Amino acid sequence: MHNLTDDFLLDPAVVFLNHGSFGACPRPVFEAYQRWQRQLEHQPILFLGRRFPARMQAARQALGAFLGTDGDNLVYVPNTTTGGNMVARSLALAPGDEVLTTDLEYGAMDRMWTFLCEKQQARYVRRPIPLPVTTPEAFVETVWAGVTDRTRVLFLSHITSVTALTLPIGPLIRRAREAGILTVIDGAHAPGQIPLDLDTLAPDFYTGNCHKWLMAPKGAAFLYARTDKQHLIEPLVVSWGDKSAPSSPFIQENEFQGTRDIAAYLSVPTAIAYFEAHNWPSVQQRCQALVKQARLDLIALTGMPPLAPADAGWFQQMVAQPLPLCDGPLLQRRLYDEYAVEIPVVEHHGRPLIRLSVQGYNTEQQVATLLDALRALLPQLTTSSLP
Repeated sequence: MHNLTDDFLLDPAVVFLNHGSFGACPRPVFEAYQRWQRQLEHQPILFLGRRFPARMQAARQALGAFLGTDGDNLVYVPNTTTGGNMVARSLALAPGDEVLTTDLEYGAMDRMWTFLCEKQQARYVRRPIPLPVTTPEAFVETVWAGVTDRTRVLFLSHITSVTALTLPIGPLIRRAREAGILTVIDGAHAPGQIPLDLDTLAPDFYTGNCHKWLMAPKGAAFLYARTDKQHLIEPLVVSWGDKSAPSSPFIQENEFQGTRDIAAYLSVPTAIAYFEAHNWPSVQQRCQALVKQARLDLIALTGMPPLAPADAGWFQQMVAQPLPLCDGPLLQRRLYDEYAVEIPVVEHHGRPLIRLSVQGYNTEQQVATLLDALRALLPQLTTSSLP
């Protein structure tokens, strides 16, 4: 079997267990990225002035096929935060309208919705989700119990950032459509980690990163809009888009936003080809098996209960596991400084969590290094006794 570790540019002296934060780009994809940049510098007018539309269309169509939709339902954006802002700033909320979400959402998106709801005198309603979660059905009912006659938007993560839970969003999207509620999905961690068929899932809006689990270069993400909702999106940057053009106004108004380096977008088809060339479902299975075993080992080490059952697809290649009360930031620093382990220690409602990401380049030995480091450090840093 091909050793995927050799394909990555990561520092071999570091145990990198934090793919979920910024991803990592395989060498063949990064080289394609650099070739696009060189082409841009070789003939900027030809590249941006004449060949931009056709090349962007090809990149959108390749991504659309990977995501189960037509490329004209997508626009490339630098990151999921940008895509979320494009949607949220386009929706005309009235005073008293409600945006319903959970208390599991990513901090930047929380800040975005809070800011915009305050500006429009709308309400941002965080529905508390008891942890550990139990069943998908219970999660759906807990969220839906927060719907009122003022709910206009349902905003959910597909895979949460802090708790690394894969949420059962499909039933909620269907219910929301039946109730006339718009759905906005933060899919930052989903593309490349779980199969996506956006036309079947059919959210109104879905934004996701290509630079995380799809392993494209940094600065490649997308915004999907259902065909019947594309007219709602206003350009975040008003530039040369022409709404009267015969092609999609959604593409025209949002694709070209002034001079910028589009090499990361044009490299996404190479990232998809890398997936296909390396039988990525089998790579994902190996990673998921390693995550499951690491989760069991962390539970045994700390005595802390998990955030979700081992079944029902609650986690994939990334898992968050509670730790005893401790100085989380100090633990994270010491893991790196003393053991060269790069992994985040985060907090959810006052409880420290360690979030483990496993990608194709990770090994059993690397996870073992993490566990050995935690055995040494946790007794020194815990402020509550280990069970």
